[in-house]
Amino acid sequence: MAEPDSFVRVLVVDDHPVMRDGLRAMITGAPGFIVAGEACNGEEAVTAHRRLAPDVVLMDLQMPHMDGLQATAAIREECPAARIVVLTTYPGDARVTRALALGATSYLLKMAPREEILMAIAAAVEGRRHIAGAAASEVALHAGDEHLTARELCVLRLVALGRKNRSIAGLLSISEETVKARIRNILAKLGAADRTHAVTIAMRRGFLDA
Repeated sequence: MAEPDSFVRVLVVDDHPVMRDGLRAMITGAPGFIVAGEACNGEEAVTAHRRLAPDVVLMDLQMPHMDGLQATAAIREECPAARIVVLTTYPGDARVTRALALGATSYLLKMAPREEILMAIAAAVEGRRHIAGAAASEVALHAGDEHLTARELCVLRLVALGRKNRSIAGLLSISEETVKARIRNILAKLGAADRTHAVTIAMRRGFLDA
């Protein structure tokens, strides 16, 4: 059966079948919306978007093979006009900022009520942005913070993997003193008491996403 031209066609991307089932039921039960297709990882999302050309993509972030951030970037590279609404569990400010920088139109949390999700999808069609309150608050809270540099992020990722200073120095071809200096900077910028605390903060805020 042909889809009515007036319907907003949504591509649902999530690696959890139960979540996809719930989103499908919500979207198909709302007047003016229809599910154009589904994908369970980022690679499938890119392929499905190319094939289906949906009006909006409802994109999860944490997925196997290719995550939602990578998929967002890939889809937007192929189709700069693509409308992508991130729907995730994670409100971290670095994650929000990166998603928007990669081309996401909006950023929602999975705890959002049905009405907010549908409103964000409709707004995306018109090119309007919507950011969940909790996510927006995180961004505002850290708006004036000093950003971690690319080199500091490299060190932090290795710290998160449990690497010691000597190992990090060898892997990055820098001195142990340089590693120590970067870790001091990381702790200061994140307001962390120690390495473990820094990793915890970084994971919550989204600095360690792929």
